[in-house]
Amino acid sequence: MYLTWLEAGRVEALEDHGLGLDKLQDEGVQIVVANLDIKFHRPAVAGDEVTIETKVFEVRRASSTWDQRVLRGDEVLASATVRIAICNEAGKPTRPPAGLIEQLAAIGA
Repeated sequence: MYLTWLEAGRVEALEDHGLGLDKLQDEGVQIVVANLDIKFHRPAVAGDEVTIETKVFEVRRASSTWDQRVLRGDEVLASATVRIAICNEAGKPTRPPAGLIEQLAAIGA
């Protein structure tokens, strides 16, 4: 479940900043996970209500690095660092369209 929650957190963060996956696809780019490092701190159990914190802390020309945490209240259940690549429709790394870098950086603000 943790990976699903983290993915949902990234998609929601993108959408909250006007970067829905459909919009990115219309611009000819996709955002894909290039690397994921996760640390499990405590187990989640059925019925837990969790919150996903998602922040971008580094943005480069064709990638960004995100920090994410899965929380149950104030308790950290898992933390992850995710490197995201910006790719074209063929899956090759590409320069982002105008404004995308600034929008990604705003996720960390």
